[in-house]
Parts: sequence; structure tokens; C-alpha cells
Amino acid sequence: MPVAFFERFTDLTWVEVLVNILDILLVWYVLYKLITIIKGTKAVQLLKGVFVVVIAWFVTKQLGLTTMYWIMEQVLTWGFLAVIIIFQPELRRALEQIGRGKLFARSSMAEEEERDRLVEAVTKSVGYMAKRRIGALMSIERETGLSEYVETGIPMNSNLTSELLINIFIPNTPLHDGAVIIQQDRIAAAACYLPLSESPFISKELGTRHRAALGLSEVTDAITIVVSEETGAISLTRNGDLHRNLPPEEFETLLRKMWFGPVPEPQAASKRKRGGKKNG
Repeated sequence: MPVAFFERFTDLTWVEVLVNILDILLVWYVLYKLITIIKGTKAVQLLKGVFVVVIAWFVTKQLGLTTMYWIMEQVLTWGFLAVIIIFQPELRRALEQIGRGKLFARSSMAEEEERDRLVEAVTKSVGYMAKRRIGALMSIERETGLSEYVETGIPMNSNLTSELLINIFIPNTPLHDGAVIIQQDRIAAAACYLPLSESPFISKELGTRHRAALGLSEVTDAITIVVSEETGAISLTRNGDLHRNLPPEEFETLLRKMWFGPVPEPQAASKRKRGGKKNG
């Protein structure tokens, strides 16, 4: 069997080999794109269920469990129609994107849309709190893990939204003291303790929130946002650098640059026409 299998491939011409490789790569690429389409939807859980049924079918066949094998076979035979019915919204969305020619561009588009959503959520919450002088402290994890600081707070593991961020820092609520830590696109924990900077060069007018933000930036590459309770001023720290008294538009631009890197010129221009100039 192995010899015959090997001889089958040795008889192929180099053109046929390239065609087979291309065929395999295309199948993997299509599967990858289908996974990106259903990612974050209920279809993921349903696919796990289908996977379990397939494994059960194989195991019952190997063990000779006749009745169970017959049941699994019926499930797989008629399951195709059930999958079409259950996955109807996802299939319709995929077909619509194929019709618009956006199936293969969806991954980068979805990633960019998610980045915009995250920056907008943080910017909106910070702007709201700055106007009302609600003190806030938020740290965004990057390459260096912040798990040890997450453990000092109250676990949340919630979707990152501006409404939730604002609600956390409302004065006299259980979670308003301490820092919120953001990991990827989720609020990992609130009321976390951050290390205070012991630098003698910090201005005396800066309070505990700013010292905590600088302290974390000295030991990690995290981005930390501070809203002053006394003045409503917005500050950003990263790698030991403190950017103070940032206007909302400049804060958004700097946050995006720190979080996701420089924005391409055409996109930056299209997103910030209202300002009249591009903030670096």
C-alpha cells in the first residue's frame, strides 16, 4: 500500500505536481476564509457539535456498535439539510460577499473595522468622562502580558464597549477604584492594582493614577490612559513616556498609533477630514 501510494506520485509530471499543490492550497484558503466568516457567530458552536457527531460515527463503526452506528449514519445523512437550515444566515452572508466580490478581502476589512470599533469605544468613553471630570485609569495589554495585574482585580471578561467603560468608573460604584485592563478586544478585569512609579522626576502635581500609569509603563509595553478627576485632562503613557493634556482628536490619533501602529496616509486623511490637519 505505501509503495503503491509513493509510485503514484513519482509518475506525475512537474505540471501535475504543481496543479495538485495549487489545488490543496486553494482548499485550505477557502476553508480559512469560511472560518473567518463564521468566527464569532453561533455557527462555531454548531460546527463543534457536527465534529462530535462525526467522531461518534467513526468510533461506533470501529467498535461495531450496530444500533448506535445506524443512528449516527442517519444523523449524518439528513444532517446536511439541517446544516443548511441552521447555517442559513451565515451562508447567505457568504453568498452576498461573493456576489460583491468581498469574500477574499473580508479578513483585512473585518480586522480594520474591529480596530476602528475598539479605538472609537475607548475614545468615546474617555471623552465622556473627561467632560464630566470622572477619574479613570485603563491599561491596554500589548506584547508583555498583564495577567499578574489582572489577578489583583475583579475578573470581567466582557466585550469592550464605551458604555461599560463609563459605567465602571462612575464614582461611588464598586469597581471605580483601580484600573481596567484590556486584553485584545475584551475588558479582562476592573479594580486592578498597578505598580506606582518611584521616579523622583515625576511632577508633584500628578496624582496616584498618573504614577500608576507611569509605573506600569516602566515595566511593560502596555498603553495606559488616565482621565484626571480634578481637571478632566486626558493623558497617555507608554514605555515610560507621559503625554499630558491631550485634546480628544489628538488623543484618538495617538491611541490608534500606539495600539495598532501608523495609519496609512489615505485612510488617515479620509477619517479625519473634520480636523483640517493631521495630528501625528
